[in-house]
Amino acid sequence: MSYAENRTNFYRQLPEFWADMYGQEYALYTPYKISEGVPKAIKNLGEKAGQILFKTASLLQSESIEDDTLKLLGFPESILPFLRYQTPLPKTVIGRIDSIETPFGHKIMEFNSDTPTFIYECFKVNGLLSQHFGYSDPNKGTEEQLKQAVRSAILTSYRHLKTSHAPHIVFTAHDENLEDKQTVLYLKELSGFPSKFVPLDKLIIKKDMGLFDQQGKKIDVLYRQTFPIELLIQDKDKETNEDIGLQLTQLVIQNKLAIVNPPSAFLLQSKAVLAVIWGLHEEQSPFFTKEEHEWIGRYFLPTYLEPDIFLVNKEKFVQKPVFGREGDTVRVFDEKGCLIDQDQHTTYDNYVSIYQKHVPLPKMKFESQQGEQEGYRMTGTFIINGKPSAFGYRVGNAITDNLSYFLPSYLKK
Repeated sequence: MSYAENRTNFYRQLPEFWADMYGQEYALYTPYKISEGVPKAIKNLGEKAGQILFKTASLLQSESIEDDTLKLLGFPESILPFLRYQTPLPKTVIGRIDSIETPFGHKIMEFNSDTPTFIYECFKVNGLLSQHFGYSDPNKGTEEQLKQAVRSAILTSYRHLKTSHAPHIVFTAHDENLEDKQTVLYLKELSGFPSKFVPLDKLIIKKDMGLFDQQGKKIDVLYRQTFPIELLIQDKDKETNEDIGLQLTQLVIQNKLAIVNPPSAFLLQSKAVLAVIWGLHEEQSPFFTKEEHEWIGRYFLPTYLEPDIFLVNKEKFVQKPVFGREGDTVRVFDEKGCLIDQDQHTTYDNYVSIYQKHVPLPKMKFESQQGEQEGYRMTGTFIINGKPSAFGYRVGNAITDNLSYFLPSYLKK
């Protein structure tokens, strides 16, 4: 049978999975062979970078950091009390580091700490496809780690509310977005708790009282894996023009609602945090240990809030909005500061930008329904409760966008 027929037959077994997106192939069928050293290198990246990122989040949430500093990093003043609100959860329960594989090891592009997708592909589909081919799954055992993290996050969040009734747990996403909804339903199933899926537009916020489902039942724990806080805080009531998104953040601060991921995950979502880390590293700040400085130099890229240093040194650099996804509003500049590549979308142009040293993604050939293609490979590594977990690959344009393919992988025996 042909590639297309084999692919159709395999993914037909997963009707809940978005193997095709935007009317075209998304999940590739032929897995990419990796050596045993690859998972070890990725685990090292996750452990070291996770420690640096979580430590920086603690610093930025502390009283020693002024509001003006957080505003410089792109956060609106209205959300600062929410950012500083501490919960008993890890800084993020489910986060994903996107990195570039280079001859000198992995280099971090960004940390999708608040609402990362790509979960079902790495924790579930990659294993099923490896099994289908009789190969070894590099992510073996990580689904159990994810399950325990989701369960722990829900229990810890509920206990923090200090209520005595059985918890009303709600998972939410845009009902019409297949990827978002099925990702959330997967986590809901993994949790094993009695819970409910409620579409985002059916949630009801009552100021200073609570968040309610469409039946009027008060929600204790809201799991919003795919709905970004930067979009939430822009939500207004169409009739009253009230800031209902900000009202929801107030409910969290008032301890009338627990949300997963926690507020600290939104803090880490800003790519400006990478500029903070690099700035502290450049000045050899004692905030980081000598060993941590070595890790930053190894895994992080020079990142700033202005492009000046790249222009002076005549280095290629990338401009990115501090909040942005799927390559949207990303621009690449050459050594002279001339624009040489950009994503077609400019959704996040109103946000503060960061400027990061340009490192090219590795090029590779892969099989698809269109025959053999050549594309650029990006690595996504999940950080679960601060620990490295499943990882996976996207392959496509030089700027990884929403049309990039999911590239499954297997371990060479």
